[in-house]
Amino acid sequence: MAKVEEDVKYLVFDIETVVDGDRVNRVIYPGQSLGDREAREKYAAARLADYGSDFIPLTYHVPVSIAVAKIAADFSMINLQSLDEKESRPHKMTHDFWHGWKQYICPCLVTFNGRGFDLPVMEMAAYRYGVNIKRWLAPGSKLYEQPRYRYNDGGHIDLQELLTNFGAGRFHGGLNLAATILGKPGKMDMQGGHVQQCYDAGQLDEIHGYCRCDVLDTYFVFLRTRVMTGEITREREQQIVADTKTWLENKAESIQGVSTYLKHWGDWVNPW
Repeated sequence: MAKVEEDVKYLVFDIETVVDGDRVNRVIYPGQSLGDREAREKYAAARLADYGSDFIPLTYHVPVSIAVAKIAADFSMINLQSLDEKESRPHKMTHDFWHGWKQYICPCLVTFNGRGFDLPVMEMAAYRYGVNIKRWLAPGSKLYEQPRYRYNDGGHIDLQELLTNFGAGRFHGGLNLAATILGKPGKMDMQGGHVQQCYDAGQLDEIHGYCRCDVLDTYFVFLRTRVMTGEITREREQQIVADTKTWLENKAESIQGVSTYLKHWGDWVNPW
């Protein structure tokens, strides 16, 4: 029997963001008569000089792409989509993300380093756009019952946290490493650092495709961690992977980024 949207148990997601140059201008360089892009680039250069990285703090970021894979209780994929794909409005994406999570009865969120970036950005976006996230914040409930509590794996599974024992070690290589260990594409032609450039050029389809590919990598890493936790066997994992590949092949023409992902597809080399 085909699974339907109501069967959603997990939401594997990823976001892509750009820097709010107007906010950088107002907060960091008030009264200096800079353009928003000029302010953004000046701040990035200052961060690079001071910290060795031009990454601007996440509080200045807004989402421009949110891709979500809906996953059933048996870990098979139900659907893969990008929110507000046609217009890519940050406020609408933010509303749809949190509203959708609530509508599906608060399924477990799955990310790679989502605790360090994606979820703080989405919480900040809820603040920025005035979106109700009461179910996520769970004010008044016991700390360990709150979905956002670090060790509540019923609310959020951060795969990087799992693979580093909640930050006891460092995961050098990131999602790219975790995915390529399994034969999956990892980073291809586009990198996270290219998103701002693509956004400035109006290349939203490329951003959505890139975001969906990151979600697919995250999903396959999630499956392998379920082998580690004993929830599925290696054999079952590989069957789900094969079924997902078939599903993707059937969607390759209709979902941006899937054909590129399949071109770089690889299989895990089983040493057993």
